[in-house]
Amino acid sequence: MSDIALSIPQARTARPRSAAAVLRIIQTICIFIIALVIVSPLLLLVVASLKDVRFQILADMGSFRAFWVSNPTLSNYAEVGHLSGELAFGRYLINSLIILVTTVCSGLIVNSMAAFVLAWGSFKGRAVILSIVIALYVIPQESIIMPLVIMVSRAGMSDTFAVQIVPWVASPLYIFLFYQFFAQLPKELLEAAEIDGASFFRVYRSIFLPLSLPALATVSILMGIETWNQYLWPILVTQTDYARPIAVAIATFFGQDSIYWDRAMAASVLMMIPILGLYLAFQRWFVSSFIGSAVKG
Repeated sequence: MSDIALSIPQARTARPRSAAAVLRIIQTICIFIIALVIVSPLLLLVVASLKDVRFQILADMGSFRAFWVSNPTLSNYAEVGHLSGELAFGRYLINSLIILVTTVCSGLIVNSMAAFVLAWGSFKGRAVILSIVIALYVIPQESIIMPLVIMVSRAGMSDTFAVQIVPWVASPLYIFLFYQFFAQLPKELLEAAEIDGASFFRVYRSIFLPLSLPALATVSILMGIETWNQYLWPILVTQTDYARPIAVAIATFFGQDSIYWDRAMAASVLMMIPILGLYLAFQRWFVSSFIGSAVKG
């Protein structure tokens, strides 16, 4: 009789454990399927760039053969990697890298300095200026494109690197992100530095800026992605290949009567690599910044 009584609780505890194991298996399968759906376009892009027959790429679409290449080749990358000529995507890639690095580095300095002044400056009206900055963020970028085109053309900046960098260095969004980070740091840091005789700029450069690595990483990635994916603005302000970025150059493939899918895929992979490198370089601080914001929220 006692043996039967002991076996009943054991059976009851075994059922929840088996149900939890089944639930974990289902969750793992679902996560795997979601990850496969997200990664599959990138895998298809890389595989297609290794095929040397553009008609085969179209023929394989819609089947699992699109994710497999029997004779991989790097000839497509060699054809689009030239620095001059009809397919000078190497030149366009260098142009995009120049624009990316200059915009991000300048943006980090300008936006962080503006945010530091708004967070810890001693002048009146800081709250009003901050409200104006936030209000500017809700204005669609497309609504100011045409007036901005007229302004830069009259200033003689058309078809240059500067016209693709200067208008987008300062951003209300990134000023606000830096402001939020600086505002949550203890005021005692500023007061102690001022007692030691440090200037306002010295406090920003030597104390607050080194502490803002998560904010710097977040802004670097967001600004880098935004700059790298610019299409409408460069196509309006560039007329030659001198400063044209790779996003505009890839679009020229799809304006032709015959689309070279193999070369377009290779150029797309080249366009994807630098921005992935930027993310991987700042991944640790980027993730920690979002986790910290979620915990505080």
